[in-house]
Amino acid sequence: MKIEDSNPLWYNVFARKQIPPRKDEVLMQKIVPIKCPKCNNKDSFYRYGKDKYGYQKYLCRKCNHQFAPDRPVSKKVPKYPRCPVCGKATFLHHDYKYYSNYRCCDKKCNHSMFVPKPNNILPASMSKLVGKNDFKRMRYPVHIIITALSMFYLGKNSFRNIALILRVAHNVKVSHTTISNWCKKFAPFFNNLSLELIPMLDFNSDEWHVDETVVKINGQKYYIWFIIDSETRFVLGFHLSPHRGSDQAFTLLNSVKDLGTTNAIVSDRYSAYKVPVKSVLGSSVKHIRVESFKDDISNNLIESFHHQFKAWYKTKQGFNSFESANNLISMFIFFYNFVRPHSSLNGLTPAQVAGLNLTKREKKKYLLVA
Repeated sequence: MKIEDSNPLWYNVFARKQIPPRKDEVLMQKIVPIKCPKCNNKDSFYRYGKDKYGYQKYLCRKCNHQFAPDRPVSKKVPKYPRCPVCGKATFLHHDYKYYSNYRCCDKKCNHSMFVPKPNNILPASMSKLVGKNDFKRMRYPVHIIITALSMFYLGKNSFRNIALILRVAHNVKVSHTTISNWCKKFAPFFNNLSLELIPMLDFNSDEWHVDETVVKINGQKYYIWFIIDSETRFVLGFHLSPHRGSDQAFTLLNSVKDLGTTNAIVSDRYSAYKVPVKSVLGSSVKHIRVESFKDDISNNLIESFHHQFKAWYKTKQGFNSFESANNLISMFIFFYNFVRPHSSLNGLTPAQVAGLNLTKREKKKYLLVA
């Protein structure tokens, strides 16, 4: 007796088609325990269409509550931060350009806090340098250029005096205009060196000193803001601006907040530092406002730095443009931090006091004298 094929042609044709199952079969395939989140009902429901995301909705027959159990529950992110003192909710008290002031909803606590807006704070001028990033395609040797830069930034020599010294001592004829261009164009190169070396240093100290002073650019007054570490005498940052207000204080503190931690910020009685210190560095950092030079904690450290900076600046008789002033000040701070030995630090540089210890090969790589 001949056995017929177990898979006839008509079976193969219909097997390829996906025939949807019947409605009652769908209900039997998916049996999910459902519970009303409001009254805990487990056995009496209606199917009530779908929500806007396409998930099946159910209607409780006891409390008429509508819910979609298959929809994933998303945690609601609080719009405002919690109070750090009591943990309760806060409300927006004042909203400003660079920070927001929140206050606790609990009247007994009534804690006020400042939250900065980092995206709105402008970058410091020390990040806007223009020039060369290497010594390629230079007519003179590198050691001649480094010698000229050292005489300019470590001393009070003019460009013509440096050109005369190079001609007499090294028998190298260099124009004073060329030396002037050297002192400006290599600012991005030395800034990149400092960015490579700063992660090796430790700036966690008790106090950071901040202050501002006046310089003249093309006959107009500009304000330069400095911040210095009290233990290492390291200049953490600067900002050059034609204005003097809390906006510039925000920019300066925001540019150095990631370099380390400090217990206190020391400044003068200028009110522009009050809110930036609280909002950018947090309420844990104490703000010491010096009233007199005779106080136990004074701002003499940064005033002494201003004296050294002005002694170097007065020989220049002002700056010609904002870009040249920004580059020259950046180069001066690099030589102050990494090259110039300080008598108050036992002949060490601020970078060495902060923990910089380079081998001879690394010193040649970074072109450092100290």
